[in-house]
Amino acid sequence: MILDSVFSKFKKGLSKTRTQMKSGLGKLFTGQIPMSEEILDTLEALLIEADLGMDLAMELIEDVSKHFPISTPVTSKNVLEYLQKKLIQKLEKTNIKEVNVHGTKVVLVVGVNGSGKTTSIGKLATLYANEGKSVLLVAGDTFRAAALEQLTIWSERAGVEIIKNQAATHPASVVYDALVSAKTRNIDVVIIDTAGRLHTQTHLMDELEKVHRVVKKVFTDAPHETILVIDATTGQNGLHQAEEFSKSTPIDHLFLTKLDGTAKGGIALAIHNKLDIPVRYVGLGEKASDMDYFNPTLYIKALLDLD
Repeated sequence: MILDSVFSKFKKGLSKTRTQMKSGLGKLFTGQIPMSEEILDTLEALLIEADLGMDLAMELIEDVSKHFPISTPVTSKNVLEYLQKKLIQKLEKTNIKEVNVHGTKVVLVVGVNGSGKTTSIGKLATLYANEGKSVLLVAGDTFRAAALEQLTIWSERAGVEIIKNQAATHPASVVYDALVSAKTRNIDVVIIDTAGRLHTQTHLMDELEKVHRVVKKVFTDAPHETILVIDATTGQNGLHQAEEFSKSTPIDHLFLTKLDGTAKGGIALAIHNKLDIPVRYVGLGEKASDMDYFNPTLYIKALLDLD
């Protein structure tokens, strides 16, 4: 029942891409026809428009052309079924980082302003709290007063503690004090918010590196999970964000947000293909419960639904 609900939300969020794909292929296919260069070119364009990126689109077209040589009789359903199979295989070869932490687990959350980072942190806090874990949020974004206010609201909703310092000018100092406190009190999970920065803001990216170093001073094996929040509607800019953030801190997983909107959806595939960073969490709405663990099969079936 839960999977059905997630699938229906995926279908709604990815309806734009699914409709474009089926419409584009539908104009070429009238039942079963011979595979042609025109079909391959159109399919490549549709995949690029879906934000899969040039590299992955070309790789998939090469696979399709080998599986369905020119003049082989095919239908649009044949092609979509094959694409589904290949994309599910790609996403299932995922490198989800599972760390067995004996003590406090430290989660670092990064991303640009407007990506839904604070909301995602609130959802993660709720998830851990519902598992019976003690959770501490750290307001590491000292550059924006609104970020602190939003995080405070989410801490209250989730029923978890927050450490903040409105007078602080250096995020690293807030993070350090919070981690020392968490270590002393044996907090189960610490989730650190960081300034919502553009990847072009060098000084803020440098600050992120400093936060990463400070974390290791308190917990030498931390952060145990670093999550990059990506807006699913952002297109190929999401890939650029992932590339730049990876230069400042190793990224373990993606939290893909705004899948309840007009997302094209392919950006998750593009990032996974180029950087080998898997999606672990998805945001499917504004409420704390509107999130789930990423399911590759449901995601691809919603993207390329055959019904």
